[in-house]
Amino acid sequence: MASRVSIRVDASAHIGTGHLKRCLSLAEALQAAGASVDFLVRPIDAVAAQVLRGLVWPVHWLSRPDEDVDKTPRADDPPHASWAAIDWQQDADETVAALQASPPNWLVLDHYAFDARWHRQVSQDLNTRLLVIDDTADRTIDADALLDHNWSADHRAKYAGQLGREPRWLAGPRFALLGRTYRDAPRYRQAPEVRSIGIFMGGTDPGGISMRVLAACREAGFAGEIEIATTSANPNLADLRTAYADSPPARLTIDLPDLANFFSRHDLQVGAGGGATWERCCIGAPTIVLALAENQTAVVPGLTQLGAVRAASLPGTALPDAPPLTRVLIDLLTHAPARARLAERAGALVDGRGAQRVALHLLASTLQVRPASQDDAGQLHRWRNHPTVRAVSTQGEEIALSDHEAWLDRVLDAPDRWLLIGQIGECAVGSIRWDRVADDQQEVSLYLDPDLLGLGLGPPLLLAGEQAMARRLGHPFSVRATVLPGNTASQRLFESCGYHGGPLQYAKSVEDSHEDS
Repeated sequence: MASRVSIRVDASAHIGTGHLKRCLSLAEALQAAGASVDFLVRPIDAVAAQVLRGLVWPVHWLSRPDEDVDKTPRADDPPHASWAAIDWQQDADETVAALQASPPNWLVLDHYAFDARWHRQVSQDLNTRLLVIDDTADRTIDADALLDHNWSADHRAKYAGQLGREPRWLAGPRFALLGRTYRDAPRYRQAPEVRSIGIFMGGTDPGGISMRVLAACREAGFAGEIEIATTSANPNLADLRTAYADSPPARLTIDLPDLANFFSRHDLQVGAGGGATWERCCIGAPTIVLALAENQTAVVPGLTQLGAVRAASLPGTALPDAPPLTRVLIDLLTHAPARARLAERAGALVDGRGAQRVALHLLASTLQVRPASQDDAGQLHRWRNHPTVRAVSTQGEEIALSDHEAWLDRVLDAPDRWLLIGQIGECAVGSIRWDRVADDQQEVSLYLDPDLLGLGLGPPLLLAGEQAMARRLGHPFSVRATVLPGNTASQRLFESCGYHGGPLQYAKSVEDSHEDS
Protein backbone atom coordinates (compact mmCIF):
# COMPACT_ATOMS: atom_id res chain seq x y z
CA MET A 1 0.00 0.00 0.00
CA ALA A 2 1.35 3.46 -0.92
CA SER A 3 2.51 5.76 1.86
CA ARG A 4 0.27 8.73 2.45
CA VAL A 5 1.51 12.23 3.21
CA SER A 6 -0.79 15.07 4.26
CA ILE A 7 0.35 18.69 4.01
CA ARG A 8 -1.04 21.46 6.22
CA VAL A 9 -0.33 24.86 4.66
CA ASP A 10 -2.08 28.18 3.98
CA ALA A 11 -1.81 31.01 1.48
CA SER A 12 -3.39 34.44 1.61
CA ALA A 13 -2.78 38.03 0.61
CA HIS A 14 -1.01 38.51 3.96
CA ILE A 15 0.94 35.22 4.03
CA GLY A 16 1.70 35.19 0.31
CA THR A 17 1.82 32.15 -1.96
CA GLY A 18 5.39 30.97 -1.35
CA HIS A 19 4.56 28.42 1.36
CA LEU A 20 1.88 26.77 -0.74
CA LYS A 21 4.02 26.85 -3.87
CA ARG A 22 6.93 25.08 -2.20
CA CYS A 23 4.57 22.49 -0.73
CA LEU A 24 3.21 21.84 -4.22
CA SER A 25 6.79 21.15 -5.33
CA LEU A 26 7.15 18.70 -2.44
CA ALA A 27 3.84 17.05 -3.36
CA GLU A 28 5.08 16.58 -6.93
CA ALA A 29 8.24 14.87 -5.64
CA LEU A 30 6.29 12.72 -3.18
CA GLN A 31 3.95 11.54 -5.92
CA ALA A 32 6.93 10.63 -8.14
CA ALA A 33 8.34 8.64 -5.23
CA GLY A 34 5.13 6.61 -4.95
CA ALA A 35 3.20 8.41 -2.20
CA SER A 36 -0.38 9.61 -2.19
CA VAL A 37 -0.68 13.25 -1.15
CA ASP A 38 -3.47 15.47 0.12
CA PHE A 39 -3.63 19.03 1.43
CA LEU A 40 -5.31 20.71 4.39
CA VAL A 41 -5.89 24.41 3.72
CA ARG A 42 -7.89 27.13 5.42
CA PRO A 43 -9.72 29.55 3.06
CA ILE A 44 -8.51 32.75 4.72
CA ASP A 45 -9.29 34.61 1.49
CA ALA A 46 -9.42 33.68 -2.20
CA VAL A 47 -5.65 33.32 -2.74
CA ALA A 48 -5.23 29.63 -1.85
CA ALA A 49 -8.13 28.56 -4.08
CA GLN A 50 -6.60 30.50 -6.98
CA VAL A 51 -3.25 28.75 -6.57
CA LEU A 52 -4.81 25.29 -6.17
CA ARG A 53 -7.24 25.60 -9.06
CA GLY A 54 -6.89 22.72 -11.52
CA LEU A 55 -4.29 20.76 -9.53
CA VAL A 56 -4.56 17.03 -9.00
CA TRP A 57 -4.21 16.59 -5.25
CA PRO A 58 -7.24 16.34 -2.92
CA VAL A 59 -7.78 19.35 -0.67
CA HIS A 60 -9.49 19.26 2.73
CA TRP A 61 -10.83 22.78 3.19
CA LEU A 62 -10.89 23.68 6.86
CA SER A 63 -13.51 26.10 8.18
CA ARG A 64 -13.52 29.71 7.04
CA PRO A 65 -12.30 32.09 9.80
CA ASP A 66 -15.05 33.88 11.72
CA GLU A 67 -14.64 37.60 11.11
CA ASP A 68 -16.36 38.43 14.42
CA VAL A 69 -13.96 36.45 16.63
CA ASP A 70 -11.29 38.42 18.49
CA LYS A 71 -7.96 37.51 16.85
CA THR A 72 -5.73 39.47 19.22
CA PRO A 73 -2.65 37.27 19.85
CA ARG A 74 -2.11 36.01 23.39
CA ALA A 75 1.16 36.52 25.23
CA ASP A 76 2.24 32.90 24.66
CA ASP A 77 1.42 32.88 20.93
CA PRO A 78 4.20 32.74 18.30
CA PRO A 79 5.11 36.01 16.53
CA HIS A 80 3.24 34.93 13.38
CA ALA A 81 0.13 33.62 15.16
CA SER A 82 -2.10 36.05 13.28
CA TRP A 83 -1.29 34.28 10.01
CA ALA A 84 -3.63 31.44 10.98
CA ALA A 85 -6.63 33.78 11.37
CA ILE A 86 -7.83 31.31 14.01
CA ASP A 87 -6.80 29.96 17.42
CA TRP A 88 -4.12 27.24 17.29
CA GLN A 89 -6.26 24.87 19.35
CA GLN A 90 -9.18 25.07 16.92
CA ASP A 91 -6.82 24.54 14.00
CA ALA A 92 -5.28 21.48 15.65
CA ASP A 93 -8.72 20.03 16.43
CA GLU A 94 -9.93 20.57 12.85
CA THR A 95 -6.75 19.05 11.42
CA VAL A 96 -7.13 15.95 13.59
CA ALA A 97 -10.83 15.64 12.72
CA ALA A 98 -10.06 15.83 8.99
CA LEU A 99 -7.44 13.07 9.16
CA GLN A 100 -8.36 10.78 12.02
CA ALA A 101 -10.39 8.32 9.91
CA SER A 102 -7.25 7.55 7.89
CA PRO A 103 -4.14 9.07 9.48
CA PRO A 104 -1.21 9.70 7.14
CA ASN A 105 2.21 8.14 7.52
CA TRP A 106 3.66 11.65 7.59
CA LEU A 107 2.10 15.04 8.21
CA VAL A 108 3.96 18.04 6.78
CA LEU A 109 3.32 21.41 8.43
CA ASP A 110 4.43 24.59 6.67
CA HIS A 111 3.00 27.30 8.90
CA TYR A 112 4.74 29.86 11.09
CA ALA A 113 1.59 30.38 13.18
CA PHE A 114 1.82 27.06 15.05
CA ASP A 115 4.33 26.04 17.67
CA ALA A 116 5.13 22.91 19.68
CA ARG A 117 1.66 22.86 21.26
CA TRP A 118 0.08 22.22 17.83
CA HIS A 119 2.90 19.89 16.82
CA ARG A 120 2.53 17.65 19.87
CA GLN A 121 -1.26 17.49 19.90
CA VAL A 122 -1.72 16.70 16.23
CA SER A 123 1.11 14.19 15.89
CA GLN A 124 0.07 12.38 19.09
CA ASP A 125 -3.66 12.34 18.33
CA LEU A 126 -3.02 10.99 14.83
CA ASN A 127 -0.06 8.80 15.86
CA THR A 128 1.82 10.10 12.83
CA ARG A 129 5.28 11.45 12.15
CA LEU A 130 5.62 15.20 11.69
CA LEU A 131 7.85 17.23 9.39
CA VAL A 132 7.92 20.95 10.19
CA ILE A 133 9.07 23.37 7.48
CA ASP A 134 10.51 26.54 8.98
CA ASP A 135 13.14 29.20 8.54
CA THR A 136 12.31 31.66 11.31
CA ALA A 137 13.38 29.78 14.48
CA ASP A 138 11.02 32.12 16.33
CA ARG A 139 8.92 29.57 18.23
CA THR A 140 9.12 26.17 19.91
CA ILE A 141 9.18 23.15 17.58
CA ASP A 142 8.50 19.50 18.38
CA ALA A 143 8.89 17.36 15.25
CA ASP A 144 10.38 14.16 13.90
CA ALA A 145 12.07 16.12 11.10
CA LEU A 146 12.82 19.81 10.61
CA LEU A 147 13.29 21.31 7.16
CA ASP A 148 14.98 24.71 6.92
CA HIS A 149 16.28 25.15 3.39
CA ASN A 150 17.79 28.55 4.08
CA TRP A 151 21.53 28.99 4.39
CA SER A 152 22.92 29.17 7.92
CA ALA A 153 26.42 28.74 9.30
CA ASP A 154 24.98 26.55 12.09
CA HIS A 155 21.35 25.43 12.02
CA ARG A 156 21.58 23.80 15.45
CA ALA A 157 22.73 27.08 16.96
CA LYS A 158 19.95 28.89 15.10
CA TYR A 159 17.29 26.70 16.76
CA ALA A 160 18.99 26.44 20.17
CA GLY A 161 16.42 26.39 22.97
CA GLN A 162 13.47 25.99 20.59
CA LEU A 163 13.40 22.20 20.10
CA GLY A 164 11.26 19.83 22.14
CA ARG A 165 13.37 16.91 20.85
CA GLU A 166 16.21 16.34 18.42
CA PRO A 167 14.75 16.17 14.90
CA ARG A 168 16.14 14.71 11.73
CA TRP A 169 17.80 17.73 10.14
CA LEU A 170 17.06 18.60 6.53
CA ALA A 171 19.00 21.84 6.50
CA GLY A 172 20.47 24.12 3.89
CA PRO A 173 19.89 25.01 0.23
CA ARG A 174 20.38 21.40 -0.97
CA PHE A 175 16.86 20.87 0.44
CA ALA A 176 15.29 23.87 -1.32
CA LEU A 177 11.78 22.86 -2.41
CA LEU A 178 11.78 23.53 -6.13
CA GLY A 179 9.56 21.99 -8.80
CA ARG A 180 10.79 19.10 -10.95
CA THR A 181 11.29 21.51 -13.87
CA TYR A 182 14.27 23.13 -12.17
CA ARG A 183 16.42 19.99 -12.17
CA ASP A 184 16.85 20.10 -15.95
CA ALA A 185 15.87 23.68 -16.76
CA PRO A 186 18.25 25.76 -18.91
CA ARG A 187 20.66 27.77 -16.79
CA TYR A 188 21.33 31.45 -17.33
CA ARG A 189 24.09 32.21 -19.85
CA GLN A 190 26.22 35.22 -19.09
CA ALA A 191 26.03 38.19 -21.46
CA PRO A 192 28.42 41.16 -21.64
CA GLU A 193 25.58 43.63 -21.16
CA VAL A 194 22.14 43.68 -19.53
CA ARG A 195 19.68 43.29 -22.36
CA SER A 196 16.61 42.88 -20.14
CA ILE A 197 15.60 42.81 -16.47
CA GLY A 198 13.14 40.44 -14.78
CA ILE A 199 11.12 41.46 -11.74
CA PHE A 200 9.26 39.01 -9.50
CA MET A 201 8.27 40.19 -6.02
CA GLY A 202 6.22 37.19 -4.90
CA GLY A 203 2.83 35.87 -5.84
CA THR A 204 0.87 38.56 -4.00
CA ASP A 205 3.31 41.46 -4.60
CA PRO A 206 3.01 42.91 -1.06
CA GLY A 207 2.45 46.64 -1.04
CA GLY A 208 2.53 46.78 -4.82
CA ILE A 209 6.31 46.86 -4.65
CA SER A 210 6.76 45.68 -8.26
CA MET A 211 5.74 49.14 -9.40
CA ARG A 212 8.38 50.75 -7.19
CA VAL A 213 11.05 48.36 -8.48
CA LEU A 214 10.06 49.14 -12.06
CA ALA A 215 10.43 52.86 -11.33
CA ALA A 216 13.84 52.28 -9.71
CA CYS A 217 15.08 50.44 -12.81
CA ARG A 218 14.19 53.43 -14.95
CA GLU A 219 15.72 55.84 -12.42
CA ALA A 220 18.95 53.85 -12.65
CA GLY A 221 19.06 54.65 -16.35
CA PHE A 222 18.00 51.30 -17.77
CA ALA A 223 16.00 51.89 -20.95
CA GLY A 224 15.75 48.27 -22.13
CA GLU A 225 13.00 45.68 -21.78
CA ILE A 226 11.65 44.88 -18.32
CA GLU A 227 9.40 41.87 -17.72
CA ILE A 228 7.33 41.73 -14.55
CA ALA A 229 6.05 38.32 -13.46
CA THR A 230 3.12 38.09 -11.06
CA THR A 231 -0.03 36.08 -10.37
CA SER A 232 -3.74 36.62 -10.53
CA ALA A 233 -3.67 36.57 -6.70
CA ASN A 234 -1.91 39.97 -6.77
CA PRO A 235 -4.36 42.48 -5.25
CA ASN A 236 -2.49 45.33 -6.98
CA LEU A 237 -2.82 43.86 -10.46
CA ALA A 238 -4.86 46.70 -11.96
CA ASP A 239 -2.39 49.36 -10.80
CA LEU A 240 0.51 47.22 -12.02
CA ARG A 241 -1.02 47.01 -15.50
CA THR A 242 -1.13 50.80 -15.62
CA ALA A 243 2.44 51.15 -14.33
CA TYR A 244 4.04 48.86 -16.91
CA ALA A 245 1.98 50.41 -19.74
CA ASP A 246 3.38 53.82 -18.74
CA SER A 247 7.00 52.55 -18.76
CA PRO A 248 7.74 50.98 -22.15
CA PRO A 249 9.39 48.75 -23.18
CA ALA A 250 7.89 46.65 -20.38
CA ARG A 251 5.57 43.68 -20.28
CA LEU A 252 3.53 41.86 -17.67
CA THR A 253 3.40 38.06 -17.39
CA ILE A 254 0.72 36.48 -15.20
CA ASP A 255 0.39 32.97 -13.71
CA LEU A 256 3.36 31.22 -15.28
CA PRO A 257 3.29 27.52 -14.28
CA ASP A 258 6.92 27.95 -13.22
CA LEU A 259 9.49 30.73 -13.48
CA ALA A 260 12.51 28.74 -14.68
CA ASN A 261 12.56 30.20 -18.19
CA PHE A 262 11.69 33.65 -16.86
CA PHE A 263 14.76 33.54 -14.61
CA SER A 264 17.06 32.30 -17.37
CA ARG A 265 16.06 34.75 -20.11
CA HIS A 266 16.99 38.00 -18.34
CA ASP A 267 20.48 39.26 -17.60
CA LEU A 268 19.50 40.72 -14.24
CA GLN A 269 16.75 39.78 -11.80
CA VAL A 270 15.21 41.84 -9.00
CA GLY A 271 13.15 39.86 -6.51
CA ALA A 272 11.92 39.35 -2.98
CA GLY A 273 13.87 37.22 -0.53
CA GLY A 274 11.30 34.41 -0.34
CA GLY A 275 11.20 30.95 -1.88
CA ALA A 276 11.87 32.21 -5.39
CA THR A 277 15.36 33.15 -4.20
CA TRP A 278 16.34 29.48 -4.45
CA GLU A 279 14.80 29.16 -7.89
CA ARG A 280 16.95 32.04 -9.12
CA CYS A 281 20.02 30.47 -7.52
CA CYS A 282 19.32 27.14 -9.23
CA ILE A 283 19.11 28.88 -12.61
CA GLY A 284 22.26 30.90 -11.83
CA ALA A 285 20.52 34.22 -12.43
CA PRO A 286 22.37 37.37 -11.28
CA THR A 287 19.98 38.76 -8.69
CA ILE A 288 19.29 41.79 -6.53
CA VAL A 289 17.15 40.82 -3.51
CA LEU A 290 14.92 42.92 -1.27
CA ALA A 291 13.71 41.60 2.07
CA LEU A 292 9.96 42.20 2.21
CA ALA A 293 9.21 40.27 5.43
CA GLU A 294 10.98 39.74 8.74
CA ASN A 295 11.64 36.06 8.04
CA GLN A 296 13.67 37.13 4.98
CA THR A 297 16.03 39.34 6.97
CA ALA A 298 18.17 36.39 8.08
CA VAL A 299 18.31 34.87 4.60
CA VAL A 300 19.27 37.85 2.44
CA PRO A 301 22.36 39.00 4.42
CA GLY A 302 23.66 35.42 4.56
CA LEU A 303 23.40 34.95 0.82
CA THR A 304 24.90 38.39 0.28
CA GLN A 305 27.86 37.37 2.45
CA LEU A 306 28.29 34.25 0.32
CA GLY A 307 28.30 36.40 -2.81
CA ALA A 308 25.25 34.64 -4.24
CA VAL A 309 22.98 37.72 -4.35
CA ARG A 310 23.19 41.47 -3.81
CA ALA A 311 20.97 42.94 -1.12
CA ALA A 312 19.18 46.22 -1.71
CA SER A 313 16.47 48.29 -0.06
CA LEU A 314 13.62 50.62 -0.74
CA PRO A 315 12.01 52.83 1.93
CA GLY A 316 9.88 50.60 4.16
CA THR A 317 11.49 47.27 3.26
CA ALA A 318 12.81 44.98 5.97
CA LEU A 319 16.56 45.62 5.54
CA PRO A 320 16.83 49.42 5.76
CA ASP A 321 20.64 49.28 6.11
CA ALA A 322 21.05 47.58 2.72
CA PRO A 323 22.19 49.90 -0.10
CA PRO A 324 19.41 51.68 -2.00
CA LEU A 325 18.07 49.68 -4.93
CA THR A 326 18.90 52.36 -7.49
CA ARG A 327 22.55 52.39 -6.46
CA VAL A 328 22.86 48.61 -6.64
CA LEU A 329 21.19 48.60 -10.04
CA ILE A 330 23.62 51.14 -11.43
CA ASP A 331 26.58 49.12 -10.14
CA LEU A 332 25.44 45.80 -11.63
CA LEU A 333 24.19 47.27 -14.88
CA THR A 334 27.71 48.52 -15.61
CA HIS A 335 29.84 45.64 -14.24
CA ALA A 336 29.57 42.34 -16.12
CA PRO A 337 32.24 40.60 -13.94
CA ALA A 338 30.19 41.34 -10.82
CA ARG A 339 27.10 39.80 -12.43
CA ALA A 340 29.16 36.76 -13.49
CA ARG A 341 30.37 36.20 -9.92
CA LEU A 342 26.81 36.35 -8.60
CA ALA A 343 25.66 33.80 -11.20
CA GLU A 344 28.51 31.39 -10.45
CA ARG A 345 28.12 31.45 -6.68
CA ALA A 346 24.34 31.28 -6.77
CA GLY A 347 24.35 28.29 -9.13
CA ALA A 348 26.69 26.37 -6.83
CA LEU A 349 24.20 26.51 -3.93
CA VAL A 350 21.12 24.80 -5.38
CA ASP A 351 20.87 21.85 -7.79
CA GLY A 352 17.07 21.51 -8.05
CA ARG A 353 16.84 18.13 -6.25
CA GLY A 354 15.81 19.45 -2.84
CA ALA A 355 12.15 18.43 -3.01
CA GLN A 356 13.18 14.97 -4.20
CA ARG A 357 15.60 14.64 -1.26
CA VAL A 358 12.89 15.54 1.24
CA ALA A 359 10.41 13.15 -0.39
CA LEU A 360 12.92 10.29 -0.36
CA HIS A 361 13.67 10.85 3.31
CA LEU A 362 9.97 10.75 4.19
CA LEU A 363 9.48 7.58 2.13
CA ALA A 364 12.73 5.79 3.02
CA SER A 365 10.83 2.89 4.62
CA THR A 366 9.20 2.08 1.26
CA LEU A 367 12.55 1.38 -0.47
CA GLN A 368 12.54 -1.79 -2.57
CA VAL A 369 15.24 -3.55 -4.57
CA ARG A 370 15.20 -5.01 -8.06
CA PRO A 371 17.81 -6.86 -10.14
CA ALA A 372 20.12 -4.57 -12.08
CA SER A 373 20.29 -4.66 -15.88
CA GLN A 374 22.45 -3.16 -18.60
CA ASP A 375 19.98 -0.28 -18.73
CA ASP A 376 21.44 0.80 -15.38
CA ALA A 377 25.01 1.01 -16.72
CA GLY A 378 25.15 4.78 -17.23
CA GLN A 379 23.65 5.60 -13.86
CA LEU A 380 25.82 3.08 -12.00
CA HIS A 381 28.89 4.45 -13.76
CA ARG A 382 28.10 8.03 -12.72
CA TRP A 383 27.58 6.96 -9.12
CA ARG A 384 30.71 4.78 -9.02
CA ASN A 385 32.98 7.49 -10.45
CA HIS A 386 31.77 10.21 -8.11
CA PRO A 387 34.64 11.30 -5.81
CA THR A 388 32.53 10.60 -2.73
CA VAL A 389 32.05 6.94 -3.72
CA ARG A 390 35.62 6.42 -4.91
CA ALA A 391 36.93 7.76 -1.60
CA VAL A 392 35.31 4.85 0.30
CA SER A 393 35.83 2.11 -2.31
CA THR A 394 38.55 -0.54 -2.06
CA GLN A 395 39.40 0.36 -5.66
CA GLY A 396 39.37 4.14 -5.70
CA GLU A 397 40.52 4.90 -9.21
CA GLU A 398 38.18 6.35 -11.84
CA ILE A 399 36.73 3.75 -14.23
CA ALA A 400 36.14 4.23 -17.96
CA LEU A 401 32.57 3.70 -19.15
CA SER A 402 33.60 0.86 -21.51
CA ASP A 403 35.38 -0.94 -18.65
CA HIS A 404 32.37 -0.43 -16.40
CA GLU A 405 29.98 -1.83 -19.01
CA ALA A 406 32.21 -4.90 -19.48
CA TRP A 407 32.32 -5.37 -15.69
CA LEU A 408 28.55 -5.09 -15.47
CA ASP A 409 28.15 -7.75 -18.18
CA ARG A 410 30.33 -10.12 -16.15
CA VAL A 411 28.43 -9.44 -12.93
CA LEU A 412 25.03 -9.98 -14.55
CA ASP A 413 26.20 -13.28 -16.08
CA ALA A 414 27.99 -14.60 -12.98
CA PRO A 415 26.17 -17.36 -11.02
CA ASP A 416 27.85 -16.34 -7.76
CA ARG A 417 27.20 -12.56 -7.86
CA TRP A 418 23.99 -10.56 -7.66
CA LEU A 419 23.61 -6.83 -8.23
CA LEU A 420 20.48 -5.00 -7.07
CA ILE A 421 19.18 -1.45 -7.50
CA GLY A 422 17.44 0.28 -4.59
CA GLN A 423 14.42 2.24 -5.69
CA ILE A 424 11.77 4.48 -4.12
CA GLY A 425 8.93 5.02 -6.55
CA GLU A 426 10.47 5.90 -9.89
CA CYS A 427 13.76 7.05 -8.36
CA ALA A 428 16.81 4.76 -8.20
CA VAL A 429 18.76 5.65 -5.04
CA GLY A 430 21.67 3.21 -4.83
CA SER A 431 23.05 -0.25 -5.51
CA ILE A 432 23.90 -3.29 -3.40
CA ARG A 433 26.01 -6.24 -4.56
CA TRP A 434 26.31 -9.75 -3.18
CA ASP A 435 29.37 -11.91 -3.86
CA ARG A 436 29.24 -15.57 -2.78
CA VAL A 437 32.14 -16.56 -0.54
CA ALA A 438 30.78 -20.00 0.38
CA ASP A 439 27.44 -21.81 0.11
CA ASP A 440 26.14 -20.12 3.24
CA GLN A 441 28.23 -16.93 3.20
CA GLN A 442 27.95 -13.74 1.14
CA GLU A 443 30.02 -10.55 1.01
CA VAL A 444 28.04 -7.34 0.68
CA SER A 445 29.00 -3.96 -0.77
CA LEU A 446 26.71 -1.01 -1.39
CA TYR A 447 26.65 2.67 -2.17
CA LEU A 448 24.05 5.37 -2.59
CA ASP A 449 23.58 8.01 -5.25
CA PRO A 450 26.14 10.53 -3.94
CA ASP A 451 23.61 13.35 -4.32
CA LEU A 452 21.27 11.56 -1.89
CA LEU A 453 23.57 11.11 1.09
CA GLY A 454 22.33 12.10 4.54
CA LEU A 455 18.70 11.08 3.96
CA GLY A 456 18.69 7.87 6.01
CA LEU A 457 18.53 5.63 2.91
CA GLY A 458 21.48 3.37 3.77
CA PRO A 459 19.75 1.11 6.33
CA PRO A 460 16.61 0.53 4.19
CA LEU A 461 18.82 -0.35 1.20
CA LEU A 462 20.93 -2.80 3.20
CA LEU A 463 17.96 -4.47 4.94
CA ALA A 464 15.94 -4.73 1.72
CA GLY A 465 18.97 -6.27 0.01
CA GLU A 466 19.39 -8.80 2.80
CA GLN A 467 15.79 -9.95 2.51
CA ALA A 468 15.99 -10.17 -1.28
CA MET A 469 19.08 -12.41 -0.95
CA ALA A 470 17.41 -14.53 1.75
CA ARG A 471 14.43 -15.13 -0.53
CA ARG A 472 16.72 -15.94 -3.44
CA LEU A 473 18.72 -18.49 -1.45
CA GLY A 474 15.77 -19.94 0.42
CA HIS A 475 17.75 -20.47 3.62
CA PRO A 476 19.59 -18.42 6.28
CA PHE A 477 23.05 -17.17 5.41
CA SER A 478 25.90 -15.19 6.92
CA VAL A 479 27.16 -11.86 5.63
CA ARG A 480 30.52 -10.21 5.88
CA ALA A 481 31.37 -6.60 5.03
CA THR A 482 34.65 -4.69 4.74
CA VAL A 483 34.94 -1.03 5.67
CA LEU A 484 37.91 1.19 4.84
CA PRO A 485 39.68 2.95 7.72
CA GLY A 486 38.03 6.24 8.58
CA ASN A 487 34.68 5.44 6.91
CA THR A 488 32.60 6.15 10.00
CA ALA A 489 29.38 6.48 7.99
CA SER A 490 29.62 2.86 6.83
CA GLN A 491 30.55 1.74 10.34
CA ARG A 492 27.39 3.38 11.71
CA LEU A 493 25.36 1.85 8.88
CA PHE A 494 26.38 -1.74 9.58
CA GLU A 495 26.13 -1.34 13.35
CA SER A 496 22.61 0.14 13.06
CA CYS A 497 21.55 -2.88 10.97
CA GLY A 498 22.67 -5.47 13.52
CA TYR A 499 26.17 -6.28 12.27
CA HIS A 500 28.86 -7.10 14.82
CA GLY A 501 32.62 -6.77 14.76
CA GLY A 502 34.26 -3.67 13.36
CA PRO A 503 35.67 -1.24 12.83
CA LEU A 504 36.94 -2.72 9.52
CA GLN A 505 35.27 -6.15 9.31
CA TYR A 506 31.59 -6.78 10.10
CA ALA A 507 29.42 -9.90 10.12
CA LYS A 508 25.77 -10.84 10.51
CA SER A 509 23.46 -13.85 10.19
CA VAL A 510 20.37 -13.23 8.04
CA GLU A 511 17.05 -15.07 7.89
CA ASP A 512 14.07 -14.39 5.63
CA SER A 513 11.62 -12.33 7.68
CA HIS A 514 8.85 -12.61 5.04
CA GLU A 515 6.54 -15.56 4.64
CA ASP A 516 6.22 -17.12 1.19
CA SER A 517 3.28 -15.72 -0.73
